[in-house]
Amino acid sequence: MATMDKISDLYARKQEASLGGGEDRINKQHDAGKKTARERIQMLMDPNSFVEVDAFVETRSTEFDMPKKKVLGDGVVTGYGTVNGRLVFVASQDFTVIGGSLGEMHAKKITKVMDMAMKMGAPFISINDSGGARIEEGIDALSGFGEIFYRNTIASGVIPQISVIMGPCAGGAVYSPAITDFIFMVEKTSQMFITGPQVIKAVTGEDVTFEELGGAETHNSLSGVAHFKSATEEECIRDIKRLLSFIPDNNLSDSELVNSNDDLNRVIAELNTIVPDDANKPYDMKQIITSVVDNQDFLEVQESFAKNIIVGFGRINGRTIGIIANQPQVNAGVLDVNSSDKASRFVRFCDAFNIPVVTFTDVPGYLPGVGQEHSGIIRHGAKLLYAFSEATVPKINVIVRKAYGGAYIAMNSKHLGADMVFAWPTAEIAVMGPEGAANIIFRKDIAKSDDPVKFRAEKIQEYRDKFSNPYIAAARGYVDDVIEPAKTRIHLAAALEMLTSKRETRPAKKHGNIPL
Repeated sequence: MATMDKISDLYARKQEASLGGGEDRINKQHDAGKKTARERIQMLMDPNSFVEVDAFVETRSTEFDMPKKKVLGDGVVTGYGTVNGRLVFVASQDFTVIGGSLGEMHAKKITKVMDMAMKMGAPFISINDSGGARIEEGIDALSGFGEIFYRNTIASGVIPQISVIMGPCAGGAVYSPAITDFIFMVEKTSQMFITGPQVIKAVTGEDVTFEELGGAETHNSLSGVAHFKSATEEECIRDIKRLLSFIPDNNLSDSELVNSNDDLNRVIAELNTIVPDDANKPYDMKQIITSVVDNQDFLEVQESFAKNIIVGFGRINGRTIGIIANQPQVNAGVLDVNSSDKASRFVRFCDAFNIPVVTFTDVPGYLPGVGQEHSGIIRHGAKLLYAFSEATVPKINVIVRKAYGGAYIAMNSKHLGADMVFAWPTAEIAVMGPEGAANIIFRKDIAKSDDPVKFRAEKIQEYRDKFSNPYIAAARGYVDDVIEPAKTRIHLAAALEMLTSKRETRPAKKHGNIPL
């Protein structure tokens, strides 16, 4: 064969590989409201930047007519390219090829680019659209999943890992996304579950649809498995790019410094009146967060799950910060099982990737109740204590209003290693709220008094005057400064600038034993 013929043959093979399962299956993918594996990569990557790896890989299986099902690429497109100029590695499953099922060589393609991402210190993005393990390949398929899970774990805390669910993701396949840092889902076309509706019906008798069982809404609002949901695949890709803009390439680098035209010395007058005079009246903590960060640009993570706590990314002076804040509008901002899990994992991500943590505290305590106790609030609440104590990144706390009891300690207090703790004049730092404290301390006196209601009110005010303010804590050095709310951004910017050279270590050990 002449050289030109060989080159023609090369391009013919590349063309064959680019068609995946063929035009008919591509059309079916589009009819289902989904893009193809390659179309998704093209949306994600900068134009003409994607370099494919292993386009000619095929299955080696000879059982169950697999030789007849051979397709170049073996059901997954892998490679690397740039997103807004930054190197990123990607694996995108191709549902048009044997339902995107994972077999031996399919898995080897994924693990190869995962290894490359680790060597190069670049984020890894996995786009999932698969029927699961390729049954025809048996134990080789299971081996492939295990190899991926292992690499997910080794890469955790070294490079950012993002999972994008753009179709079915069932059985063992769900565990790779679960290990990664962030999971994106698309409404109506994404599902994640261990066992499908048919199996559940057969085993438990429960009737449930695919969407109810494992759709985007379910995993974003009920289970907390996913972190973001999008209405369309295009919107999902935009959200991924926005997330990438806030996080670094790896654990040895910092997030990209963004030029900000937002005045560092901006005074935010409305913050002086945002906290109601009535301590039991709610307000929207998000208004505080968006007003303080650069250009009101706040990317909330897990927005629909455990809404009593807010986590997400913003910037101050162009530098990324991770924000954790109680939300008084939802269950008074209490800590519970789900909010503790949500906040703890976010703190650990920030700590792993050199992102300073800023907390806004307004917490009346842990949620009481038999359900919470039996669900392990002790164990789950301890995760937050562990996460903040373990973290060595710059840690700043702003106590906005209530900071009671163990929840005060858990919300990035000075006692857990916070570098700077600021309090607003509206802060109430105490073992518990004035009403509860008065009932306990003055119980006998209240019972003996001629006018118990009036006497109790007096004692509540007495306790409030003595303890429900920031000055006792400031006198002990547990609060570094009491600040005017309007100047919060100024104080945060100065503290973050001071903390850029922070160096802190923990005792040498293999790893701690977080109360999972």
